[in-house]
Amino acid sequence: MPYNRPVISAIVSALHVLALAIGLPAVVLRGRALKAPLDAAGFRRLFAADTAWGLAALLWIATGLLRAFGGLDKGAQFYLSSHLFWAKLGLFALVLALEVWPMATFIRWRVQLRRGQAPDTSRARVLYVLNHVEMGLVVVIVFVASFMARGYGLR
Repeated sequence: MPYNRPVISAIVSALHVLALAIGLPAVVLRGRALKAPLDAAGFRRLFAADTAWGLAALLWIATGLLRAFGGLDKGAQFYLSSHLFWAKLGLFALVLALEVWPMATFIRWRVQLRRGQAPDTSRARVLYVLNHVEMGLVVVIVFVASFMARGYGLR
């Protein structure tokens, strides 16, 4: 079957948007789980939401790289010459940087629970706030991306 660039481009674009449909509810649900009692059921909800959030991030990164540098959409020159692309990348990097502590904490909690230990959840409130900062940044990224796609921010 020959390579059909417009079809592949549409699929990758749809997957990029689908990552938002997975990621935003996941981070909302992760926040709810952090605010609720962290008993066995609470940890299951937290870890399920966190896993979906992580998968959405991986999907965003993979499809974003394909869209920007895989020759599928507007081309690398469009993205690299856009101030809004750099703003979007900076905001995404900030989300990733903010995610390091929660990710490490949740991995540690998973390991502790598997070993039959009770995790120290005393920082759950701070993680809840950080979670909502990330959520807000994702919403800002959507607006930046929308303006960027329409040619705003080009040098």
